[in-house]
Amino acid sequence: MKKTFKYMDKPLFFVTLGLFIFGLLMVFSASNVTAYMARAVSPYNYFIKQGLFLFIALLFSLLMIRFPTKAYGVFSNILLIGVSIALVVLLIYGKAKNQAISWFDLGPVSIQPSEFAKIIMIVWMARYYEINHNKLHHYWVSLFPLLVGGIIAFLIVFQPDLGTAVIFTLIVAMMFFAEPIPKGIKNKIFLTCVGAVLIVSFFLVTNGKTLIHSRQLERLDFTNPCERLLTTGGQVCNGYIAMNNGGLTGVGLGNSTQKYLYLDEPYTDFIFAVIIEELGAIAGILLLLCYIFVLARILMIGKRSYTDRGAVMCYGIAIYIFLHIAINLMGLMGLIPLTGVGLPFMSYGGSFTLCLVAALTIVQQVAIETGKKKATKA
Repeated sequence: MKKTFKYMDKPLFFVTLGLFIFGLLMVFSASNVTAYMARAVSPYNYFIKQGLFLFIALLFSLLMIRFPTKAYGVFSNILLIGVSIALVVLLIYGKAKNQAISWFDLGPVSIQPSEFAKIIMIVWMARYYEINHNKLHHYWVSLFPLLVGGIIAFLIVFQPDLGTAVIFTLIVAMMFFAEPIPKGIKNKIFLTCVGAVLIVSFFLVTNGKTLIHSRQLERLDFTNPCERLLTTGGQVCNGYIAMNNGGLTGVGLGNSTQKYLYLDEPYTDFIFAVIIEELGAIAGILLLLCYIFVLARILMIGKRSYTDRGAVMCYGIAIYIFLHIAINLMGLMGLIPLTGVGLPFMSYGGSFTLCLVAALTIVQQVAIETGKKKATKA
C-alpha cells in the first residue's frame, strides 16, 4: 500500500477527502431537523447512515485499488449485464418511492441501480473502444455502445427518472464523440440526434400530457417558482430564500431556518442552499473552486495516462461529476426543471456516494499506473 500511495495523485486525494468530510458535516446540519420532526427518528440518523456509506465505500475502494484498470474493463462486461437485468427486474417488481421505481428497498438502505449504470458504462465504453480501435470505421462497431446505452437509458426513463436518464445519455454521447471515431460517422450521428431531439420536442409540445408522467410535466414549468410557492414552485422558492438569508458569511453552522421543513429533503437536492444559508456565499464560492480543482485534476490525470483506456475513463468520470454539479445547481437556481440529482460530495445517498468513491478510485488507479510507468522508464 505504501507504493500505491506513493504514486497516487495526492492533491486530488486530500481535496476529495476534505470534501467528503465537509459533506458529512453538512448532511448532519441539513438533516437533523427533518429526521427528528418529520421522520420521527434520531437527529443523527442520516449522519450515521452517510458515515456508514462512506466507510463501506472506503473498504470497497481499498479492494478496487488492488486491481489494474485493465481488470476493471473485464469486470465491466459482467456488471453491465447485471445492472441491465436489475433495471428490468426493478420495473417489474419494484415499488414506487418518491413517485419513481428507482430503488431496491433493502430495509434500512436502498440501492439505486441506475446510479451504478453510469460508472459501469464509462468503464465498459473505455474498454470496448480500446479493444476495437482498429475496427471503428465499421458503423456497427462504432455505434454498438450507443445502442447499449440507449436501451439502458429507456429502462431508466420508464422508472420514471428523467434526471438520471439525461445524465446517463449525456455521458454516453460525450464519450462517443471523444473517441477517435471517423468524422463521417460522428457527423451522421450528430445530425440524427438533432433530428430526433426536434421530433421528440414536437411530440412533447403537442402531446405532453399523454407522453410525460404528470409529475415530470409539472416540473417542466420551472419559471417564476415563487409565484407558485404553495404548489410546484415551493422547493425552489424556499431554496432562494435560504440563499438570500445566508448573504456573504451565513447565519452560522446549524442555524438554517429553511431546513425547518420548508425544504422537504434539504440534505439531498437542496443541500447547497443550506450551505449558503449557514456558511454564506463565500463558502459556496470556495466549494465551487474545489469542484473546479477536482475536475481539472481528473482531466490532467487523463491527459497524462499512457493508455487510451485510462484517459477515456478519466474523461468520462470528469463528465459524470460535472453533469451532477451543473444539473443540481441549475435546478436549484431555477434555470432548469428539478431532477432529483445529487450534488457530489455533499448530498446524502448510499448509491451515489459509493459510485463517486469508485469513480475517484478509478482515477487514482490511472494516476498510479502512469506514475509506475514513468518510474520504470526512468
